[in-house]
Amino acid sequence: MDEKIYDLIIVGAGPAGLTAAIYALRAGLHTLLLEKNFVSGGQTASTYEVDNYPGLPGISGAEFGQKIRSHADQLGLVSERVNVKEIHVEEDGTKVIRTRKKDFQARTVLLAVGARHRLLGAKGEERLSGMGISYCATCDGAFYKDQTVAVVGGGNVAVEDAIFLAKICKMVYVVHRRDQLRADDILQKRLFQFPNVVFCWNQVCEEIQGEEQVEAILLKNVKDGSSQRVKVDGVFVAVGIHPNSEPYQGLVNMDEGGYIVAGEDGKTNMPGIFAAGDVRTKKLRQIITAASDGANAVSSVQDYLSRL
Repeated sequence: MDEKIYDLIIVGAGPAGLTAAIYALRAGLHTLLLEKNFVSGGQTASTYEVDNYPGLPGISGAEFGQKIRSHADQLGLVSERVNVKEIHVEEDGTKVIRTRKKDFQARTVLLAVGARHRLLGAKGEERLSGMGISYCATCDGAFYKDQTVAVVGGGNVAVEDAIFLAKICKMVYVVHRRDQLRADDILQKRLFQFPNVVFCWNQVCEEIQGEEQVEAILLKNVKDGSSQRVKVDGVFVAVGIHPNSEPYQGLVNMDEGGYIVAGEDGKTNMPGIFAAGDVRTKKLRQIITAASDGANAVSSVQDYLSRL
């Protein structure tokens, strides 16, 4: 075991983790960042363009992630590229982070491991990802102004996405596998008011078609098996996201969706373990809220360390 004990070990190098690193290093905390990917930035790194982060309109997701990482590096960030297997808490409160390479020790741990979008599993989805397929309407919707798009899903997020898109797009197809939406009634009523929204009930998206860009979707009726091809310029997938919290089950409290229960202060039920970004329980999951989480969590870390 590596006998070096860090003040803080951050797991995850998305906006939450990198922002936390910046704040921790500026506060003089002995900090280590653990990341499993070659490129920093989390989900942001695979986003074609970020247009809603204040002051940086139109920046690519990859460049955005690189800029935050560069900022942290300038402050002397130390990092290791490893995949965390589990975290064990010793009797004295020391946190042991176990990886395949080696173990690390810390007084506090920040879980900023993010979440991943649930995929449709439709043919062509992987090939056309980033070329007309989006998993975030508020992030990418503005690029489809006056165009025709499809939203796949029937929950609150799907309906909220459809409402957002209906205000700027020429036409919005809402594709849902059932004959009624699962979203809250108040959201449904708002969506039904838009004349440019077309509902494709009892339909599943079997294929997303296009050469260099999304051109159409192939739908199948789950009741009679019939198929139809719908021309669209973009597809917004809203069938849920899944937190990357599996290695930490049993360590901290989670809700029924697997999100780590933590407020804006980042505190979990386990003293000295904090959560920030998309992996924690929260309403809005955006780059700016992830960055805010990272800053707030470090403030809580400092408070915890001052009491040891």
